[in-house]
Amino acid sequence: MRPVISSLGALVVCGSIAVALTAVQQRHESGTRGRRFVAVAFDYFVLFNPDSVVSAVEQVSPGKAREFTNLWRTRQFEYSWLRSMTDRYVDFSVITEDALVYTAGAMKVDLTSSQKRQLLDAFLHLTPWSDTTHALRRLRAANVRVITIANFSPTMLRANADQAGLTTLFEALVSTDANHTYKPDPRAYQLGVDHLQIAKDDIVFAAFGGWDVAGAKAFGYPTVWVNRFNQPLEELGVRPDRTVGDLSGLLDFVLNAPPQATAR
Repeated sequence: MRPVISSLGALVVCGSIAVALTAVQQRHESGTRGRRFVAVAFDYFVLFNPDSVVSAVEQVSPGKAREFTNLWRTRQFEYSWLRSMTDRYVDFSVITEDALVYTAGAMKVDLTSSQKRQLLDAFLHLTPWSDTTHALRRLRAANVRVITIANFSPTMLRANADQAGLTTLFEALVSTDANHTYKPDPRAYQLGVDHLQIAKDDIVFAAFGGWDVAGAKAFGYPTVWVNRFNQPLEELGVRPDRTVGDLSGLLDFVLNAPPQATAR
């Protein structure tokens, strides 16, 4: 069973996205397919499997690893949204630890200091999806600029890229820590435009979560939902330009779009 966002988390996300939607018109796939894209901005879970931590959790909570992981992950994102909305920022590594402490308490698991460190370290050693390296190399070979726009802290982004040998395939590992925001705050998505110095229409955002789809699309990015867990679309009034099950679909969307005609 995959994690489900609680009513509290859903309320927070809906509120953030509703604000963004008042400023940005929705676009449809027909409006984005007549052009060639310049860059792709990735959410990190599109590239790294969040379930990599389940095996570490199983060692400290045998038989309950899935339930523990789901609650931990849900609290991570709920805490990031709430801290963003209440202007009480801490980076995502701190949020991850706070969410772990909450989860252990809720699950009645007494973690030793070493077990706590073991679980936190699991988020620095996520396993890339099997198609990640190939997709990044294809994009770079096609001169498509590759960055992240991720809630992970800079340390978390770099540690995972380094251990997977992927660091050189990114132009930049952009963390929302740069302006102390969290997606789906529009200021978080703005970091991609600020770094790349190109129009948002030239940047495809690759989302892992349905809420991130809605946030990126509301901001104005052409958006591909890499829906690896086959989740239903969030009912937030926003749809991605393309929904795919893996990175081959993303590559098709980005690389096979015809060049935009030059204005005369």
